[in-house]
Amino acid sequence: MGTILDYLGWRGDLTLKQSPFNEVDNLLLAELSFLELTDIVPDVGQGRSVKLHRAVEQYFARREGEEISMGVLVPDQILIMAKEMAASPRFRDMPLSGFRSILDPDREIQFAALTIDTGDGSLYLSFRGTDDTLVGWKEDFNMTFLSEVPSQQLAAEYLRETARHSRGKQLRLGGHSKGGNLAVYAAVHCGAAVQKRLEMVYNNDGPGFKESLLERPEYRAVRERIVTIVPQSSVVGMLLEHDDNYHVVHSSQQGLNQHDGFSWQVQGTSFVRMEERSTEGRVNEKAIRGFFANLDDDQRRQFVDAMFEVLSSTNAQTLTELDSDRLRSLTAMVKTYKELNKESRQVLAEALRVILKASTDNLVEGLEEKSEALRRLWENKK
Repeated sequence: MGTILDYLGWRGDLTLKQSPFNEVDNLLLAELSFLELTDIVPDVGQGRSVKLHRAVEQYFARREGEEISMGVLVPDQILIMAKEMAASPRFRDMPLSGFRSILDPDREIQFAALTIDTGDGSLYLSFRGTDDTLVGWKEDFNMTFLSEVPSQQLAAEYLRETARHSRGKQLRLGGHSKGGNLAVYAAVHCGAAVQKRLEMVYNNDGPGFKESLLERPEYRAVRERIVTIVPQSSVVGMLLEHDDNYHVVHSSQQGLNQHDGFSWQVQGTSFVRMEERSTEGRVNEKAIRGFFANLDDDQRRQFVDAMFEVLSSTNAQTLTELDSDRLRSLTAMVKTYKELNKESRQVLAEALRVILKASTDNLVEGLEEKSEALRRLWENKK
């Protein structure tokens, strides 16, 4: 077994004609949209495409002498991945186009997308997940009380616009984390004509939706082409309303760190499958769902606004800035927390209680699970 980086060593020398597009290729292309390619790859219909290896060369050339970090939670392994993709016959000459990046704190938008021509008659539309910015995380949390957030609208518009500029091509959509959510949303809201061109939609551990899409005819029209992939202790992929039709893959990490796609285990051209999610994943989902089930939309909004008011009191724009001076950040957050109204403080305190209870429940259920396994092993030896 290996990771997607190992896969590049195993399969990177094979073109898609020699080894067809697969789910591991999907995750690599989903992660690629985390690179900031503004002024390197043109927006939809704004210029000629740029081959992947040239785009990656320009990306690093513009940052020569800098220490590049993707942020606190976005894996720096994306940088290694990009260089190895640029060196591999499988990916290096794939044309890139349609790079669009929008970051607007006032409208609470963090959106980016990239189109990759895979050379087999299809385009892969890669939607970026949540980046290092606080506004990106704020938009994610807004999904708990809004039926639609701006990035979802932008994703559907991006798909329709790309479809108009690429007649005759089949379309694959994908993304990791929020990017997976955007891919599914775009597929449902792109219109019947574009839906007919959708070959596959990959949701790599992306959250669900405030209001279920499952009964909508537009969802049913594409449901069989949606591939949802989650690690065994998935938390993000189990948030909000989601389809129970998903594939569980093995991650080498623990807890929330399993969200990192670079920890997903690969064998051949597929991820290593597991029969079901772990106890930890089920307990986390139950706790989080229980917390939000007790809040109406106004209370959810109050919880999210209060939490980000506390975080924004540090004047940090990114998680990296928030983490760089922890003492100063903590001092500012405590001060702001004390200034919140009583109801907002109670909502935040309840959230902390739920998180701590989930951790305790995980520990207890994990010990019970291990004890039961040892008991069965002992009885089998008798």
